[in-house]
Amino acid sequence: MRECSRISRRAALGLTAAALSLSTATEAAAAEPAVIGGEQLARAGVQVSGASGLPAKLTARSWLIADCDSGEVLASFNAHQRLAPASTLKMLFADTVLKKFDRTERYTVKDSDISDVPAGSSLVGIKAGITYTVEQLWQGVFLRSGNDAVHVLAHMNGGVAKTVAEMQAKAEDLQAMDTHVVSPDGFDHPGQISSAYDLTLFARHGLKNADFRGYCGTRTANFPAGGKKTFQIQNTDRLLTGAWGLKTYDGLIGVKNGYTSNAGNTFTGAATRGGRTLLVTVMHPAEGSNAVYEQTAALLDWGFGQGRAAQAVGTLVEPLSEGGAKAGPASGGKGAQAAAGGPGSSSGGPSTGRLVEGAGGTVLLLAAAGAWVVKRRRRATAAATVATAEAETAGGPAESGGRHRR
Repeated sequence: MRECSRISRRAALGLTAAALSLSTATEAAAAEPAVIGGEQLARAGVQVSGASGLPAKLTARSWLIADCDSGEVLASFNAHQRLAPASTLKMLFADTVLKKFDRTERYTVKDSDISDVPAGSSLVGIKAGITYTVEQLWQGVFLRSGNDAVHVLAHMNGGVAKTVAEMQAKAEDLQAMDTHVVSPDGFDHPGQISSAYDLTLFARHGLKNADFRGYCGTRTANFPAGGKKTFQIQNTDRLLTGAWGLKTYDGLIGVKNGYTSNAGNTFTGAATRGGRTLLVTVMHPAEGSNAVYEQTAALLDWGFGQGRAAQAVGTLVEPLSEGGAKAGPASGGKGAQAAAGGPGSSSGGPSTGRLVEGAGGTVLLLAAAGAWVVKRRRRATAAATVATAEAETAGGPAESGGRHRR
């Protein structure tokens, strides 16, 4: 009977250890973040499946092409690499602030509204004392990438700090987890980063708004110069205007370009052909000048051609506020599936969420055995205490099977 009792206790102890080990592993799996949009997007090198003929000369440090409607990522290269976004971050600014003011609202600019614009910024030419409509301010943001227009709108929104906080919250709602906002205009600041994946999310979300879509596709506009005078401003998107020796891209509808000496050139573009809209983001090509536009155009050409056969290597997740599933290992929804075994993922096994659920049942069973062992050990400890007292009274030590935990 004693031997059977020892075997049962050892088996139970083994079960308890297994339960603790599995519980620890489960907690670690739950704490480990899933890759937003799918595991394949986190891999190094070009990610593409089912289609060939990608442009041969793609020198960007990161790029991505996706279907705007379905959200399927058709191909990518370092999609989640965190890089300086320059003025493409203004897409997130628009996603955050655009709906707050009616486009016909008028605002007279104060000196304090533009006093904090960083030196060396791109400017549309806003002056204190002049009254602008909200529409004109947004034209300054989208066409001329004017940091002065951004700061005026930010001050209208309650200040730069408040706007930055709201932009960060918006990024988190969009599940743009590679993005850290320091300034609303995208100007170079330490720690201000984004990724090709996140910038594409910003563009996709923005294009659902008619005003956003209209502003980013406007080629020229008349801008107030004081009194009744105006001057013309042109969009700096060269694929839209055909400037600097480039041809306009057939079907282009925007979205936003950016450049700083630190970030180099970055561009997110969208075009529609044959009822299909594609999004492309290209970040930091090795060459300057027109390369960012040329590589964007080449990827769009591929997407409308050979890319039609491409199988998704990932997906653009939906905003949490619009019912999007939170992309995490315990979600069990679309986000978790995309990150572990979803479209384009090489993993054919169950999602981490399902593994956690399965492990949970086993842990419950093992925990029950563990509870039984704890009760037995408590009884044994109580008996050993009595035995010790009796032994000390008799003048001899008592044998104890307990061990101290550290």
